[in-house]
Amino acid sequence: MNDTVRLLEEVDYGCKMAINSMNRIADYGMDQKLSRVIDYYKYKHMELQKQAAELLRRNGAREKDPGVMVSAMAKVTTEVKMFMRDDNTQVAKIMMNGCNMGIQSIAENINKYTQASKESVGLAKSLVRAEEDFMSDLKQFL
Repeated sequence: MNDTVRLLEEVDYGCKMAINSMNRIADYGMDQKLSRVIDYYKYKHMELQKQAAELLRRNGAREKDPGVMVSAMAKVTTEVKMFMRDDNTQVAKIMMNGCNMGIQSIAENINKYTQASKESVGLAKSLVRAEEDFMSDLKQFL
């Protein structure tokens, strides 16, 4: 498998994990302003994921869904954190932690897959920027 496909798989996976996290957190109480911020970035991640899926298809590869165990662990972690404190601040912290993990993972993969196409690297960098912007927009809720 080539670097382009590997990087695109990571972008696709990262977007899906972020979308799943935003869907999970929607079950908890938060004000409309925070909800709108999360909805906006969920839409951005959905758009980036669609682009990754299309590029994967064009490169003869298929998208992969996050594993059942990874999704289950993320769900339990969110539930425990929200049980301890169910408010905007906690939601923002959970989302910011996810952004930080996403930034680290995608940046690491950009550096790892040095032979990836410019288009796939550009998409990965767009995801990093979206995560950075999301974190910045969440700071007001701390």
